[in-house]
This record gives sequence, structure tokens and C-alpha cells, in this order.
Amino acid sequence: MPTCLGKCCAGGHAAGGALPSSLFLSFNPFIQRPNHMKRLLLALAGLSFLLSAAAQDNIVKSLERNVPGQGKVTIHQDERIEALLGRGAVPSSTGERKTLRAAGYRVQVYAGSNTRQAKNEAHSVAASVKELFPDLPVYSFFSPPRWLCRVGDYRSVEEADAMMRKLRATGEFKEVSIVRDQIQIPL
Repeated sequence: MPTCLGKCCAGGHAAGGALPSSLFLSFNPFIQRPNHMKRLLLALAGLSFLLSAAAQDNIVKSLERNVPGQGKVTIHQDERIEALLGRGAVPSSTGERKTLRAAGYRVQVYAGSNTRQAKNEAHSVAASVKELFPDLPVYSFFSPPRWLCRVGDYRSVEEADAMMRKLRATGEFKEVSIVRDQIQIPL
């Protein structure tokens, strides 16, 4: 129990005697509110986690760092692996241009079955879209159990919605919808 040195009050207790416990508790905020200390520690832990995550570009780069006295790690891998991590560039089919793969949206203009007829329809729909919109990237592919034809590489739903409205306005495409997909962003 803390003791008074005779300078704290005007006689509420005997000089040099013990301080009342209510006076001691009012000056120590962490005893009155133990949740403040927990919140402070939690906030500091969260901040340190965020700073360490921001400082680490990706796992591959962190492994390749050169630490004196510990040696150097060199990783040889396909560029597509970094693209899967969401940070790398992947050469496109032309081999000259590079693209970045990221989560985004495409407009689906056809979804068929797994028959040869559905394959032909997917390719014909792709040709029709290419004829009407020559600059628009068109993707016709088989994703089990069906053939699909999707167009565009859009980062936002709003951009995809604008193209979906244009495709519907032509009157040629009836099964038009917006889907989430991995898109290719040219670098």
C-alpha cells in the first residue's frame, strides 16, 4: 500500500500514513480498465503483422534474399508460377507481349454441352463476336462438362456490364451474363 509523504493532501489522512485504496485506484487506469491493455497489445500485434506482410513482396523474393553468413538461395522456375501468385507476368500466345493474370470479370456469351455440336457453336459464336467487335478479346474453350465462349478482360463489374449491354443490343446473343474469371491484363 503506498504511503503519503505529507504533500498530497490537506489532512484527509494522517501524514506519513497509508493512502486510501480508492485514491490509489483512481490514479492507475490499467487496474480500473484491464481491457485497454489487451486492446493495445492486440493493436500492436496487428500493426506488426501488417508491416511484415507489406515488406514481403512475395514468398519467392523473400526466399531469394542474400543474407550475409547464411548463403544465397536461387530459385529457377517457370514464369507462370509467379503469375499464379498474382504478381508475375506471363508471355501471351504471340510470345512478344506480356500479360498479367489477375482476378476480374468476363462476359459469357455461350455455354453449351460437351458435344461436337456445342464445340462448333462456341467457335461460331466467337467468330460472330469477333466480327462485330474486332478489338475485343474472345475466349472459346472447354471447361468440363461444357464448351464456353467468353469475351473481354474487365477489372470491374461496371466495365463488364457496359459490354454485356452492347452485346445484348445487337440482338444476336441471348445467353449473355457476367462471370468472375482470371483475366489477362496487357503490360
